[in-house]
Amino acid sequence: MKNFEEEILNLNKKDMTKTELFLGILSILVISVLVGWFWVSQQKNDPILEEKAGTLVEEKKNYFDDVSLEAKSAYVLDAKENNVLFNLNGQSQLPLASVTKLMTTLVASEMVPEGTIITINQEDISVEGDSGLRVGEKWTLSNVLDFTLMSSSNDGAHALASVIGFVKLKEDGKTEDDMFIDEMNRRAQELGLTQTFFLSESGLDLSEGMSGSYGSARDMAILMKNIIETNPQLLKATKYSNLEIESKDFVHSVENTNQYAEAIPGIIGSKTGFTDLAGGNLVIAFDIGIGHPIIISVLGSSKDGRFEDVQKLVEASIKKFSNN
Repeated sequence: MKNFEEEILNLNKKDMTKTELFLGILSILVISVLVGWFWVSQQKNDPILEEKAGTLVEEKKNYFDDVSLEAKSAYVLDAKENNVLFNLNGQSQLPLASVTKLMTTLVASEMVPEGTIITINQEDISVEGDSGLRVGEKWTLSNVLDFTLMSSSNDGAHALASVIGFVKLKEDGKTEDDMFIDEMNRRAQELGLTQTFFLSESGLDLSEGMSGSYGSARDMAILMKNIIETNPQLLKATKYSNLEIESKDFVHSVENTNQYAEAIPGIIGSKTGFTDLAGGNLVIAFDIGIGHPIIISVLGSSKDGRFEDVQKLVEASIKKFSNN
């Protein structure tokens, strides 16, 4: 009988231990839920976290969504990250007009040293447009490059094509112009400009239905990227609205065809283009931060609309990076 009573007592002790354990666990769970609820409610009222949450929402916003452009094609490239920020028909092949001169000056600068002397001849002057060059005037290559890009000089572009005579013998049936344009097209292929080809060194329309060059907004962004990475000095004059550029014989007061260049923060360089077939074109590069270039390429806008289009894309780019 005694053994039976002891067994009952031990069983009750075991049951009490299980009950106490269950109640203890239940209490811990209830306390955890209450603490969690209190913490979450406090975070909702925390102004610092609310500010961070707002920032996270802003980071997801695409500031290019609201941009409305006149241009047929536009392309915005983060040259540092090699990331496309905006693409509107970026691979459409369109007339380039004087944006062509980015390639003209790049090829000329790669063929001969910057101190090479270029003499302006009558054939140069006969090209459409008068930028103030004079027959017999002598220029260093570096200065005529600056003059040509800044004033978009067709005379200067024609004179630059003559540098091929310094490094290549004349080919049968080809002029120096023809040979130089071949080099421009070869360089385009090397750079992977798949929609680009050149028929002239200036980009002038050859007829009512034929442009002097064709390319895409994407290709021109890639070309500009190559220039700022390999030969940024080529663009230095295009940062300014006005400059005095000297030949060996005269001092020329030169106005930039992009009169808005200095209004773009961190401007690295720019090149305009305009013909009847092309409409208004503009390619720029600017720093969004130290050593962080952004390239904007606009094709097929209007004479005034190209500047407005680029400004909208500059503003969208700045908003994107200032809200990161």
